[in-house]
Amino acid sequence: MAVPFPLAPSLWATTAPPAAATPPLDQSVAVETCIVGGGYAGLSAALRLAERGVGVVLLESREPGWGASGRNGGQVIPGIKYDPSELVAKYGSAAGEALIRFVGATADKVFDLIARHGMEVPHVRAGWIQGAHNPAMVETVKRRAGEWAERGVAVTLYDADGMAAAVGARQYLAGWQDGRAGAIHPLAYARGLVRAAQKAGAQIHGDSRVVSIVKRGEVFEVATTQGPTVTARRVIVATGGYGDGLIPRLRETVIAPNSFIAATEPLGDNIAGSILPGGQVISDTRQLLLYFRRDHTNRLLMGGRGPFREPKSADDWGHLERAAVKLFPQIKGVAFDHRWCGRVTLTRDFLPHIHEPEPGLIVDIGCMGRGVGLQTAIGEALADYAATGDKAGLPFPVVPIAPLPFHALHKLYVSAIIGWYRMTDGGLKAST
Repeated sequence: MAVPFPLAPSLWATTAPPAAATPPLDQSVAVETCIVGGGYAGLSAALRLAERGVGVVLLESREPGWGASGRNGGQVIPGIKYDPSELVAKYGSAAGEALIRFVGATADKVFDLIARHGMEVPHVRAGWIQGAHNPAMVETVKRRAGEWAERGVAVTLYDADGMAAAVGARQYLAGWQDGRAGAIHPLAYARGLVRAAQKAGAQIHGDSRVVSIVKRGEVFEVATTQGPTVTARRVIVATGGYGDGLIPRLRETVIAPNSFIAATEPLGDNIAGSILPGGQVISDTRQLLLYFRRDHTNRLLMGGRGPFREPKSADDWGHLERAAVKLFPQIKGVAFDHRWCGRVTLTRDFLPHIHEPEPGLIVDIGCMGRGVGLQTAIGEALADYAATGDKAGLPFPVVPIAPLPFHALHKLYVSAIIGWYRMTDGGLKAST
């Protein structure tokens, strides 16, 4: 049966290796754990549980990797939006340092999984650069690099000339590089996780939308649109920015703006070699940050925020294409032949949230733009918790579901905030 929701028309959808078969659930089953959501968190949880010998069924309403996991820019960046000192201040020394170690190892998780399972995933691990776009951010990136260096991370500090050499553009006043980071083909990685989980014994079903999760005695009954159910002792829900009302009020705890990406046609060797010649990925310090990289076919991918609404025409990517040409005038006249977008889930405190509205029903939400590594690692942690019941291994505390105030108006106020940030961030200007 064909999946009725085709993948977004992204570069990744046209260049990924074929997907493994994930047929719809066609008969009711009973297992230890049911996972709802076929993104990185759900898939890594399924793999981890299967490797532990735990019976697991994963249900995805469309195709695994259909949402953010198959649409993102493919940047694998460790850490989260908080600096190490901020995490220590928030959680205390012991818990803060434990969380720093967890988030610092998220990129390792991704590249280790790719290698261990022989996944057919184009990837490179050349580091991530963060560029300071104004004088105030120069001190911020220096401090940030110093905090990670104190914890043994290989970092590089750049002045304006160093940034020009590393990036190929004189737009940044300073920057730092985190050597742990890299880039992958995100949809190929999602599909690699599917194959690895299936090989380990997990059952994965696409086109199997879950319509209800009901506790019946000691088990949960997970019902799908087509009729068959999964009966499980534990359920992990990891539906991200594309979840519906399955968990009451969960959608009201996040906002999910669109992140837009435009990709050029493959660049010639001379032009490609002048853009991020070391193969790093990069993002900057704007509130509405720009992020860009070259992929394995030497296309330039430029990403950033776009309209909160769904796109109406190629004009909705125009600001990214103009920024790319301003950064790299040598690409003027090069066609942008792929444009797509996807939702990024943001929580009120810019931290991933783990909820357990009733014992055995485990919910994960919030990627904050670092979802490739972060959600891979969180998925493993949720799997371990589901298997053992031990919360000590969870990276973040289990918290109540707390809707954002005035969430019904969030599209209006987020659009206003985006407009304000566009004015205050300023345009790309060459440094001198």
